[in-house]
Amino acid sequence: MKPIAVIILNWNGEKLLKEFLPHVIATTPQDLADIIVVDNGSTDGSLRLLADEFPEVEVISYNENYGYAEGYNRAIADTGRPYSVLLNSDAAPCDGWLQPLYDYMETHPTTGAVQPKILSYSDPTRFEYAGAAGGFIDRNGYPYCRGRLFDTVEEDHGQYDETAQIFWATGACLMVRSELYLRVGGLDKEFFAHMEEIDLCWRILLAGYDIAAIPASRVMHLGGGSLPASNPRKTYLNFRNNLLLLHKNLPDSSRRGTLLRRRLYDTTAWLKFAVTLDFANAATVWRAHRDFRTMRRKYTAHPDIDLLHTTPRRPNIILDYYLRGRRQVSSLK
Repeated sequence: MKPIAVIILNWNGEKLLKEFLPHVIATTPQDLADIIVVDNGSTDGSLRLLADEFPEVEVISYNENYGYAEGYNRAIADTGRPYSVLLNSDAAPCDGWLQPLYDYMETHPTTGAVQPKILSYSDPTRFEYAGAAGGFIDRNGYPYCRGRLFDTVEEDHGQYDETAQIFWATGACLMVRSELYLRVGGLDKEFFAHMEEIDLCWRILLAGYDIAAIPASRVMHLGGGSLPASNPRKTYLNFRNNLLLLHKNLPDSSRRGTLLRRRLYDTTAWLKFAVTLDFANAATVWRAHRDFRTMRRKYTAHPDIDLLHTTPRRPNIILDYYLRGRRQVSSLK
């Protein structure tokens, strides 16, 4: 058995498979990994395309659409390889991408997950929004990346080319120890989309493992194909899931205070939307908080460890970005 399963989840993604799967096949060492496409009950020509044009790719076909989280959870349990790579169907790995990730995991047994450097497929000179060069969380629970603060994405000048310990790794290309992934519960399907990989990584850290960004590995990602930043649905998921993320993973001693501060910041965001007459997004912020109050009842167990406030001092990216005009991670205080 090969040590790695490179798993691509697909649902009616025939066009993406046709464009991006050749990149994966050409750059993935055959002696190191099996490429597995997991089909979530597609009704387009995905399965026919795989059979006719990519017979070397293993296919797991489910009869229904289990969604992103449950699809990967089932696939990792079914494939049974020591390492799993969750690779988006719109990702194009560069030459030599897999070996640095594998070597690091093999030589660092306390590392639970790693990610490569994520570059834009449409402009490889820039980082890509989803993960860039490794993810962090600020003191109020807002995610950001080396190479991306909110909607400001940096050019790649090698400024983040050192291997680094990070807080979360991108779901666009995430290599994880399969047994650990399953042990901590995998991806939480309640999130539906957005930040579910941050929640997974938080639980990996709570289990005593670390997470690393390996920029010697490079993957290009199309990204942005689901929802634009201004879309109310994306606004809703970002606000709701960020609250769920904090509620799930913070202990009693700090959870209430952190969520109170977030309520104040989110009220400011609501006012901004209202003043600029963006009533759709203003209503979305209110709905996100309403639904969070219902969904939080599903999570009654909380950790004793506060990773948000006991690790080295974290910036306040709201103040840094909007009031101090700091647009790059290197400028944060």
